[in-house]
Amino acid sequence: MRDVKILSAEWLISTFGLIGILAVVFAESGLLIGFFLPGDSLLFSAGLLIAGGRYLHYPLWLVCLLIAAAAIAGDQFGYAFGKRVGPALFRRPNSRVFKQENLVRARGFFDKYGARSIVLARFVPIVRTFAPIVAGASRMRYQTFATFNASGGLLWGSGVTVLGYFLGQIAFVRSNIEFILVGIVVISVLPIAVELLRARHNRSQNPASAQPNTATDAHLGHEARPGRR
Repeated sequence: MRDVKILSAEWLISTFGLIGILAVVFAESGLLIGFFLPGDSLLFSAGLLIAGGRYLHYPLWLVCLLIAAAAIAGDQFGYAFGKRVGPALFRRPNSRVFKQENLVRARGFFDKYGARSIVLARFVPIVRTFAPIVAGASRMRYQTFATFNASGGLLWGSGVTVLGYFLGQIAFVRSNIEFILVGIVVISVLPIAVELLRARHNRSQNPASAQPNTATDAHLGHEARPGRR
């Protein structure tokens, strides 16, 4: 029960305030250990609480600007980490925190959407944590990454917060905040659930595809990837 409370968006905000929000956004945007943090519900809750005058007594524009900056900085860190560690990251064994499947899922997302994945991944939990790391490990051209990173950070950081702010002024939303937040979490994890079911189905249909591509992993960072010169 304590773990659930710690991951509650409202508890985090009421306990740590704006600093807590920025720390979570930074961690979820580019630290390997940040994938489990409540990014979407946290930003939405921040908007709701600003609208209701609870816990956060800052102008909306300032909160949005700081959140976007924290998101961009988190991705920058993730990119630098991935670029430094490179292929070794894909050979790292599973642990209680690190799961290869999360990294592989982010790489598949990156391969499918190219540089756009840096923006799109912002709206997909877990993937948004690993996408900048994969971009760095894949040696994506830095100027390209920085452009999409700034765009994604602004869209996600400001967009979800502003959405919570305006919906928070609706009486029905204010009266049903708990259900709204649960709905946000469900919507957030739905793409992951669909992807997991799809991957399981593909593995059952083609067992060979489940084998690790060691050749690709060994040469990651040396072969041409989306966005590279």
